[in-house]
Amino acid sequence: MYLPWLATASAALSFSVHALYPLNELAKTPQMGWNNWNSFGCDVDEELLISATEKIIQYGLRDAGYQYIVLDDCWSNGRSSNGTLQANTTRFPSGMAEVADRIHNEGFKFGMYSSAGTYTCARYAGSLNYEHQDAQTFAGWGVDYLKYDNCYNEGQSGNPLITYDRYKKMSDALNSTGRQILYSMCNWGEDYPWKWAQTVANSWRMSGDIYDSFNRPDARCPCTGNEEYNCALPGFHCSAMNILNKVSHYIDKGVPHAWNDLDALEVGNGGMTDDEYKTHFTMWAAVKSALLMGNDMGRLSARDLSILNNPAIIALNQDPRGTSAVRVWRYDVDDVDRYGQGEIQMWSGQLSGGDYFVALLNAGNSSREMNAMADDIFYDDGEEGTSEESTMEWTIHDLWANRMPEDVAQALIDGNSTQASSLNVTSYYFNATETSYEDGLASNNTLLLGQPVGTLSAKVMITAEVPRHGIMAYRLRLAGWGLRKRDEL
Repeated sequence: MYLPWLATASAALSFSVHALYPLNELAKTPQMGWNNWNSFGCDVDEELLISATEKIIQYGLRDAGYQYIVLDDCWSNGRSSNGTLQANTTRFPSGMAEVADRIHNEGFKFGMYSSAGTYTCARYAGSLNYEHQDAQTFAGWGVDYLKYDNCYNEGQSGNPLITYDRYKKMSDALNSTGRQILYSMCNWGEDYPWKWAQTVANSWRMSGDIYDSFNRPDARCPCTGNEEYNCALPGFHCSAMNILNKVSHYIDKGVPHAWNDLDALEVGNGGMTDDEYKTHFTMWAAVKSALLMGNDMGRLSARDLSILNNPAIIALNQDPRGTSAVRVWRYDVDDVDRYGQGEIQMWSGQLSGGDYFVALLNAGNSSREMNAMADDIFYDDGEEGTSEESTMEWTIHDLWANRMPEDVAQALIDGNSTQASSLNVTSYYFNATETSYEDGLASNNTLLLGQPVGTLSAKVMITAEVPRHGIMAYRLRLAGWGLRKRDEL
């Protein structure tokens, strides 16, 4: 059994740091968008990017907040005689500037990829020792986002200062272009980037690469999260629960303009159940990770779309307070799955406007009743029930109760706007292009708050039946909506 792990200073750290840096004015809330790598790897060309933008618009995901289209590795054809990066003209016959223009014209921002090494991970030309020249090239092409990897780094790693210096060179080079380019570091958590990257980058990968599994162990991802932050080999093929357990120890290090990045979302790639994908998406949002979809937009199901466009969950991620949820407790359970995995967790955190987030996460192998005590929910506000919040009455809002029905989501996928309208799509869909999440929350937009389902009274608990590998997620708001009191959901 794991003893409860409790973060006691996250709010104080977050607010003390906000004023010290941003690197730039970007990523005030975690970036949202789409990246091709998880689904397509090197099988990429300009038509894939344009097709993805069209479908993201059709499905309503651009206006839900997914604004970056990020091209990953394998776009390059090496360097010209003067050392300038060149695009592969077979894959990108229009040229990168034209691709960027087409993406911009659809209301998106355009991202590209390089590596802080001699080569990229797929062995194309990297940017080590070409930082200034490559930054100017990216800016000239109209790039708005750079994912910067860690392969073939010539041994320039092994302690935080060496890695900091290597990544700072590109940070300085991007800033010198005069163009606002979101800088997404991808050094897999090597040399503890959460300790130093806030002054260098807008986000940093904190673990090895994700793959489409809820909790399957893999020897290629040797650290489990039980090492706390002392992972010597990040590896790859890391499951969603593996990554979540790792980041739980330093979630307070992400702040506005500088975020922990748990890697791209696997929702829609087929390796997890619906409940597992809901858990994956909810927790990435709650701990303020970047939300970059990693699926094939041409194969997205209605159920998966209704996860990715849930406004009540996205609102957690885009909350202007910028404070991550905290893992309050974690216990092993006896009902393990075929991989020998089984645990339960409870998370909570503060949101803007005095609201709170609560999650009951069941990573056991069967459905179970779980509960969250008021003293645990408000632990950071006063130990052992001494907080004023634990004596108040709160309205409980279920963040998945208003999930878009499958027939509505399918109408969007089919491009049937008439049917979607007749099915009242606006009852489930929030347009963040028209109204920001910050303004929507300030105006108490019910799509962002979730569905009221009961109240939490002083010194009582939230109790819920949580499915196998599933989650129950709630927003708590001070009572006053006149709901009938009930403790059990």
